Amino acid sequence: QVQLVESGGGLVQAGGSLRLSCVASGRTFNLGIMGWFRQAPGKEREFVAAIRWSGSNPYYTDSVKGRFAMSRDNAKNTAYLQMNSLKPEDTAVYYCAARVGYCSGNGCADPKWYLYWGQGTQVTVSS
Repeated sequence: QVQLVESGGGLVQAGGSLRLSCVASGRTFNLGIMGWFRQAPGKEREFVAAIRWSGSNPYYTDSVKGRFAMSRDNAKNTAYLQMNSLKPEDTAVYYCAARVGYCSGNGCADPKWYLYWGQGTQVTVSS
């Protein structure tokens, strides 16, 4: 089993920044990809970003490119999502997820392939 614990959410004004963290523990040796998804009230869960377990090849949905950056610290088994220039439409619960095996590009965007999920952290951006 793998456990994922997110932190770092909060309330921020438009144009501000937040950094989300996701700590992975347990049987992480066969994980290939870590991802971030978000879900706003009344909407489906949507892909935000993904990165290889090694920390290479980050991939982003178009709406966050140039504003968000995903990274990993292998020594700490932690993934990060640095979110800059936040907009009210970024308001959502953000979930960390992990999957076995690899993907690339849009292949990383489907939540059904992610086996492990965190509990979520709320991000609220005020206008």
